[in-house]
Amino acid sequence: MTLYKIMLMIHGGFGGLALITFWTAGLSRKGSPVHRAAGKIYLLSMLALLVPALPLAIRLALSKSLLGGIFLLYLWVIVITAVWQSWRAIRDKRDWARYTGPVYRGLAMLSIASGLLILIVGVTLATSSQAIFIGFSAIGLLNGFDMLRFARQPPTQPRWWLKEHLGAMIGNGVATHIAFLAIGLPKLLPSLAGPVLQNIAWLGPLAIAVLARLWLGRRYFPKSAVTQRAPALAAAVDSTASA
Repeated sequence: MTLYKIMLMIHGGFGGLALITFWTAGLSRKGSPVHRAAGKIYLLSMLALLVPALPLAIRLALSKSLLGGIFLLYLWVIVITAVWQSWRAIRDKRDWARYTGPVYRGLAMLSIASGLLILIVGVTLATSSQAIFIGFSAIGLLNGFDMLRFARQPPTQPRWWLKEHLGAMIGNGVATHIAFLAIGLPKLLPSLAGPVLQNIAWLGPLAIAVLARLWLGRRYFPKSAVTQRAPALAAAVDSTASA
């Protein structure tokens, strides 16, 4: 078995575990032992699958599809950012300054730079992938600028950390389900492969993310906090869905 196939197996295996634990955490009572345990396993699974994802994306860019590889590298950036935000928002919920430190700001600038690159590539494309490139560029751009704004001064919302966590987890969920529907499901059920499934794979998770954002906002935050900072990645999802 080649190293390439081993990395694919590792990536796919942790992807399946991430999908299961995402829903385990999402459907369990927030703050319960099951929710915390499943959430930790989910984020660790995401980190584990991101390790082989990086060389796989580079290999694709160098050997088969430059545009495909660049797009996967961009997705790697926004997913690692969301995973970091999900984890550190909980760990640093009593220390905003620590949360918005050098790593946070570095990820923000990397998100902006990669989002701008994808936007430029998308604008210059003349293929069916143009809308996907342009639409998804909004995630990195909006999230990056929103992160930099948030880092400028302490928040007035006492549960800022929960907004950060939920917003990032929505982004993680989008990435998890796009990967499953676009890559995993066609391999499990080849008869479903085709343009219809691909459209559902890219647009379906985005639409559900918008609904999830609205539901979570109404459930966990009072109406008086509407003017406060919205979850960054969730806001980017809204923009992408409208694109």
